[in-house]
Amino acid sequence: MSVLSSRTGRDRQRYDNNFRLVSGCIPYRLIKADETEEDSSVDFVNKLEVLMVSSPNRHDLVFPKGGWEDDETVLEAASREAMEEAGVKGTLREDPLGVWEFRSKSSTVEDECLGCCKGYMFALEVTEELEDWPERENRDRKWLNVKEALELCRYEWMQRALEEFLRVMGEEGRLRTEEESVQDSSKLEECQIDPWYCFVVN
Repeated sequence: MSVLSSRTGRDRQRYDNNFRLVSGCIPYRLIKADETEEDSSVDFVNKLEVLMVSSPNRHDLVFPKGGWEDDETVLEAASREAMEEAGVKGTLREDPLGVWEFRSKSSTVEDECLGCCKGYMFALEVTEELEDWPERENRDRKWLNVKEALELCRYEWMQRALEEFLRVMGEEGRLRTEEESVQDSSKLEECQIDPWYCFVVN
């Protein structure tokens, strides 16, 4: 049985003018190289896998995301959605990959913002995969390489977020290679926001 249940309803939903505010993330992990293989011989981005989830009653794939509510920060909303929809926890990067405006496919005429959303997306390095999570019955999760994810991603705005994720991670990969010898003396400081969901790094 899940320890937590998913939040439902929009009573606490945040809005910015007519835009419903949404927060989500791209969960990722690094594939470990063979012990005989030197890390420098493999492109950093090619060692990344991202986690996507199916939408309820559909087979197409998306990244975890959902409404940002008024009793949480945008980072807490992103990490909560990752746990609720994908059953993962990890290290969340504080700087957003970007903010994208889009229209919700599930919107109705009665929606206050007529389906207009503003989505904040973050990168989440997965450190724990739960065997049970709130939306397990309604969602499947799948690890994919970047090329597969780009092809299967349901929404154009999520594809753009993934492209930005690749740019950021590619830059980090180059920095890791350049600074590997001094990495131990300059570790990123982790700031705990909620031990149930994740950690945040600057």
